[in-house]
Amino acid sequence: MAIDERCAVDLPLLESAGLAPAASLFHSLADPTRLTILRHLALGEHRVVELTAHLGLAQSTVSKHLACLRDCGLVDSRPVGRASLFSLTTREELLGLLAAAERLLTLTGDAVDECPVDGSAARQTAARA
Repeated sequence: MAIDERCAVDLPLLESAGLAPAASLFHSLADPTRLTILRHLALGEHRVVELTAHLGLAQSTVSKHLACLRDCGLVDSRPVGRASLFSLTTREELLGLLAAAERLLTLTGDAVDECPVDGSAARQTAARA
């Protein structure tokens, strides 16, 4: 079996097992920028301009990731004047999931970062491409 086949996703199998939504959830959490935004929103509501200042990211980057997170149901916004305040939709559950992920990473010795398909080496190769 080739390395790339070890972690390959069988989409029909995921769908038939009802796992496609879970895979989509984890995919939405797979981006470091989105994780950073979620962790920051765990501190409370923020406007896009505040997130860009606190995180040192471009407004377009923050807006793009917030749109993704909103589409996934993880964040919501409410209008305040001409701006919108963003917040987590399910703060306790999300923090519980992230805490569980930290525990799992500790137990596996961060082995997932060595994965040839999704680990840090694969991300570096993709970034250079």
